[in-house]
Amino acid sequence: MSRAVAKIAVSAATYWLDKPYDYLLPPELAEKAKPGMRVHVPFSRGNRRTEGVILAIAEHSDYDQPLKAILQLLDEEPVLSEEQLKLAFFMRERFFCTVYDAVRAMLPAGLWFDEEGRRRISDKSIEMARLAIEPEEAEALRDAKRLRSPGQAAILEQLCAFECLPSHDLLLHAGTKRQALKALEKAGAVELYRKEAYRRPQIHLGATDPLPVLSDEQERAFTGIDALAEADRAGAALLFGVTGSGKTSVYIHLIDRQLRRGRAVILLVPEIALTPQMIQTFSSHFGNEVAVLHSSLSVGERYDEWKRVRTGKARVVIGTRSAVFAPTPELGLIIIDEEQEETYKSENIPRYNARDVAKYRCAKASCLLLLGSATPDIVSMYAAQTGRYAYFELSTRYNEHELPAVEIVDMKRELRRGNGGSISERLREELQTNIDRGEQSILFINRRGANRLISCGECGYVYKCPRCSVSLTYHSTNRRLRCHYCGYSRRPDEACPDCGGMLKYIGVGTQMVETELKELFPGSEVLRMDADTVAPAGSHEKLLDRFREEKIPIMVGTQMVTKGLNFENVTLVGVISADQSLYAGDYRAGERTFSLITQVVGRSGRGQKPGRAVIQTYTPDNETIVQAASQDYQAFYDAEIGMRKLQHTPPFSELLSITASGLSEEHVFRACRRIRERLDALLTDGSAEVLGPAPLAVVKVNNRFRYRVMIYGQANKGLRGVAAGVVMEFCRDKQFSDVAIYADNDPND
Repeated sequence: MSRAVAKIAVSAATYWLDKPYDYLLPPELAEKAKPGMRVHVPFSRGNRRTEGVILAIAEHSDYDQPLKAILQLLDEEPVLSEEQLKLAFFMRERFFCTVYDAVRAMLPAGLWFDEEGRRRISDKSIEMARLAIEPEEAEALRDAKRLRSPGQAAILEQLCAFECLPSHDLLLHAGTKRQALKALEKAGAVELYRKEAYRRPQIHLGATDPLPVLSDEQERAFTGIDALAEADRAGAALLFGVTGSGKTSVYIHLIDRQLRRGRAVILLVPEIALTPQMIQTFSSHFGNEVAVLHSSLSVGERYDEWKRVRTGKARVVIGTRSAVFAPTPELGLIIIDEEQEETYKSENIPRYNARDVAKYRCAKASCLLLLGSATPDIVSMYAAQTGRYAYFELSTRYNEHELPAVEIVDMKRELRRGNGGSISERLREELQTNIDRGEQSILFINRRGANRLISCGECGYVYKCPRCSVSLTYHSTNRRLRCHYCGYSRRPDEACPDCGGMLKYIGVGTQMVETELKELFPGSEVLRMDADTVAPAGSHEKLLDRFREEKIPIMVGTQMVTKGLNFENVTLVGVISADQSLYAGDYRAGERTFSLITQVVGRSGRGQKPGRAVIQTYTPDNETIVQAASQDYQAFYDAEIGMRKLQHTPPFSELLSITASGLSEEHVFRACRRIRERLDALLTDGSAEVLGPAPLAVVKVNNRFRYRVMIYGQANKGLRGVAAGVVMEFCRDKQFSDVAIYADNDPND
């Protein structure tokens, strides 16, 4: 008699061993087991107890050898739908990961098990109390109990008024103890039962606000996008709108229309710092329909929000990158705000891009993907210009407000005038003007810490990380040098450890700017927002609330302050060092710089008062900086797309990389050279160009050296298949057993 067989993706299987493994279903599990449920199975020669997920169930196996049996079902019902299992296979093919890696990315941490097989978080429930008798009978019993048992009478009084209440609240309002409640339960007058409760982040749950009024331009964009969303077919659209043009208002109307159609919506934002404002805005319109998914939630909150989405209790999902996996039934629209941001690309396994996952989900659900930005990704704009995406534009700010007036300051002149600080004379004057007016300012510098490095002025000695190929950054708060890659830290010496010379503090970060501002404006408070201040404060939201409510004159920060923030009293923005990201040695360096400057300048003048911006640079004639200052995206796009075509970089090719890392630099380089030779042998038809091996920008991180081979070619499964095959081949090669090798799509670093 044949026995049912389960096809299982095993968590212990490495990338080059990843495939569906056949396991026998014991008779006692055969009826319960379903695809999408997790199991424990014996794996490898040692029969190590390992987690797996059922992909499919078959009547027989194609293998002749005896099969091992499933040990245990871990779920009472499937935690993954058929669509999610298909998505896991897509991710394996697209992002060079195992199926189980993809599954881990989809499920909240609260669903996973510890080493002893217990769930990390359990479902929360609360005890409820309700009448077990008719209200008239309860009222008569209440009157009879008033003298002999006033506590029981008070409980009956509350339940007659409210029908059912949480036991804790009931006893609190009745002013009595639990013995009175248990006595009523024993007498059959009250029933106690458990009800599922949700651990929820704090959101607006009061009366909902009316939808915002759209301008004529917003109305045209909304009508066009909504027509595409209503068509019930897969598609993509780009909404290009200058900063402050009111893209969020268009999103609100689109979401409202989808909810009226009984469909769900996912809205992605690039930074956790943006979610508080987004949540406040959208929950004020959609109330309890809103669910929040991001990494700052507790394990319990994230798990319960996931449950609310899965059961359809919440149909508007707002979150960062991983929210793209939200298990929404009846998906109608995915919106990716600030779609150009690199934070949508994961740097950990699986190395997925949320935009690619969103495209797949929209294709399978026959719905619309909407990309929104004031500085769209060059690839997205090219797709819109060539007709692959629908295109909509908001060319003016809402209510016809003017864009900020921008002034470029040449920092070389400041040096010649004897100003060696990070704040130019022009920016200092503008900051003083804002302080005098009671208006607020935001300053942006994309480096945290006090100084970029400490160097000896006599012998040139520089403090470097012993584990990474970077100099240590000085943090004045705790007077320590720190590596921002591996976390190594130490105290600086009084004098140069090599020659005893005087040490010089070079370069500036957010801490140094903060210190300089406090010296320039001693009576004014300065708020710093970077990775070093967010953790002690508890959250981005607390810092942003302080800035808004206390009207703190100046906020200085890293990329956290460049996008999505909307403060009506901010009328001045300063870019401390516009050149910092311009010469990163990456084909996207210009795009990153343009986006950062444009976005942060757009934080100014979003209320009734006109905005201004000061951009400090050592290269004031640089084309990218001039275009960002004038907010001229079209001019930047025209120049950049011409350069991309000459370089044969995306969108004119697909970019893949194969990276090797290990403790021996020589061995890592040799592995990469062999990978290059293998790729050259396989790609002989001229369809792709192979470059490298070359070191990464930071070649050593935590004592591991990193080299890379790049592949430029036409986007297709065949090219990705070649890259995947080479990775699997080298992972099996015992000669390179000490070298970790992985492939990636369009890496950020």
